[in-house]
Amino acid sequence: MQVQAKLSSTNDVLPLRTRYREEMNCQIVHDSIHRREGWTLSYLLDVGDITVGFGSVAIGGPWKDKPTVFEFYVLPEHRSREFVLFEAFLEASGAGFFEVQTNDVLSTVMALTYGRDIVTEKIVFHDKLTTAHHPNGAILRRVTTEEEIRTCLELRQGGGEWLLEIDATVAATGGILFHYNRPYGDIYMEVTEPFRRRGLGSYLVQELKRVCYELGAIPCARCNSTNIASRRTLQRAGFVPIAHILVGSIATV
Repeated sequence: MQVQAKLSSTNDVLPLRTRYREEMNCQIVHDSIHRREGWTLSYLLDVGDITVGFGSVAIGGPWKDKPTVFEFYVLPEHRSREFVLFEAFLEASGAGFFEVQTNDVLSTVMALTYGRDIVTEKIVFHDKLTTAHHPNGAILRRVTTEEEIRTCLELRQGGGEWLLEIDATVAATGGILFHYNRPYGDIYMEVTEPFRRRGLGSYLVQELKRVCYELGAIPCARCNSTNIASRRTLQRAGFVPIAHILVGSIATV
């Protein structure tokens, strides 16, 4: 049967992306770029007259002039054709690069098969442990109003900000971003130089996790693979690594 990849709309691939999200069952780091106009191209994958999957390429923002495969999905009953489908997708899209999340097994297999110059860019974490760090004199304050935060949560864009104060001085800042697939919220934080190495970062992440759950979201996080301090902070706050973001170029098929 003939295999082909045809350029389609975001709405056309949405039913398959829903299947993809369900199978991933985790934070999908680049999920939101589908909603940014002009940032992606999506292709339906057909075997004969049956649609069996999709592939998406990032072309906007940091990927401008660098078409990059970031999602590839084939329905389970058609995965015996995944390599030929991926090659059809590459030919149709002209993508020369990839950026994949390693708990997306199918995309990772394709990246390791066809990719070159592969490096890990980020580590993705999910929450597994409850911690009980003490504030050590710090006071947690919310910067963003609760109404704004809940609006961001509903619209799946933006997020909320918090800070830690010690003696009326800002010791750390952080927040939760909601521009990911439901129901995930991405936690970030930074401790100012004079207050580092006191455990404040882990305490802040711990408290942001608690707030995230109270909002009805599931906390997750990520950091650069070379940022040892950040990954230690996340782990002390109960986060466990679940995946890497791999980047690289694609060899000519």
